[in-house]
Amino acid sequence: MAAAVAALMAIWWLTEAIPIYWTACLPIVLFPLLGVFGADRAAGFAAAISPYFDPYIFLFAGGMAIAAAMQQWNLHRRLALGIMQRIGTDPRRLLAGVLAATAFISLWITNTATATMMMPIGVALIAQLEARSGARLRHYGMAIMLAIAYGSNLGGIGTKIGTAPNGQFAGFLERMGKSVTFMQFLLVGLPFVLVLLPAVWALLWKLGRRDNLTGDAREVVERELAALGAVQRPERIVAGVFFAAAACWIVSKPIVDALAPAVVPWKLGTAHIEGGIAMLAALALLAWPHRGRQVLEVKALGTVPWETLLLLGGGFAMAAGIQQSGLSRFLGAQLSGIAALPPLAQVLLAAIATVALSAVASNTATIAVMLPVLKDAAAPEVMTSVLFAATIAASCDFALPAGTPPNAIVFGSGYVRIPVMARIGLQLDLLAASVAALWCWAVVPYVLGR
Repeated sequence: MAAAVAALMAIWWLTEAIPIYWTACLPIVLFPLLGVFGADRAAGFAAAISPYFDPYIFLFAGGMAIAAAMQQWNLHRRLALGIMQRIGTDPRRLLAGVLAATAFISLWITNTATATMMMPIGVALIAQLEARSGARLRHYGMAIMLAIAYGSNLGGIGTKIGTAPNGQFAGFLERMGKSVTFMQFLLVGLPFVLVLLPAVWALLWKLGRRDNLTGDAREVVERELAALGAVQRPERIVAGVFFAAAACWIVSKPIVDALAPAVVPWKLGTAHIEGGIAMLAALALLAWPHRGRQVLEVKALGTVPWETLLLLGGGFAMAAGIQQSGLSRFLGAQLSGIAALPPLAQVLLAAIATVALSAVASNTATIAVMLPVLKDAAAPEVMTSVLFAATIAASCDFALPAGTPPNAIVFGSGYVRIPVMARIGLQLDLLAASVAALWCWAVVPYVLGR
């Protein structure tokens, strides 16, 4: 029964036969009805619905609320333009600036929101350069658009709240009794992003420099910054609350250790602390007044993709059903040959398989399917590295517009051609899978343990 529900969810996620958020709710209905958690339907319902209230759900909810406050006051836009201004506005540096700014914003805000915010800026920059050169910059325009898509995808890998698969991975390990702190995730995810960004820039600059590039886009960047005006007090408040929350996330493990003796009966973990910090930050922004308004207004929360929380909960619930029913052990036995491979080969195989699947499914759906299967297929001593590599790889589809929302968003600009995107994206897919496998194989055992 667990296999049937998992197969139904996987097929509906892959084909989007119904909205993927509705699919994520199937465990609430089907697991108790089919007895996946036992014959007692009331207990089965409680077991099925509890993953939707996992601490990581609250971590993401609070993080998205902070992001909404940034968007309400255009703080994210100011940060992106400031980074681009400092890196430089001649064509070569501008491409690097767009990529770096997009990746930095995507560390903290969803990749879809980041790409949506950056695309109009990118279009304005390209228009400025085209006006200077007197011709359509077909190659450079595509490079700028792909920098926005790829920067949005890559940046989210760096932090625990950057993209949904990161939270799914951390929550999956938490239910296995293995905690992943914000700092531990940062130590693995952020260096991977920093290694990949120069490679992405090199490939895109090779494409972009084919055009006859003259002048720079300083006027556009300065005009956009001028339109934002002076830094407002609410922006400073949002920035202060955000940096305070980020600092507390980074030291969540010492906070847990300090509080543990007083809260032993509740089995406090880093996920509870990080989720609590995120919600407190969101509530502080909601309650903070500024000239008759809140720093985070309720209407601003309407821009937040709350459906992502259902996706997270559905992934957690599906994984719980697969594990508790014994299906994961059965699948692991069928894939027992994988565990006999050398450790690096296991990690590499997981990364490549996940990148391939993410080309036709969302990263959230991909990792929801892969985590419970890989958990019992990989050898125990390399299992954590395999799962982390798959998590990173799930966000590394660069080849097709359907691969991720940012890919689809920039495809709508009119500058991106599918054959070129596929050629560059396939190189990056293989590079990302290989780097993720090597990095996780080498580093994860020391950061997270085996």
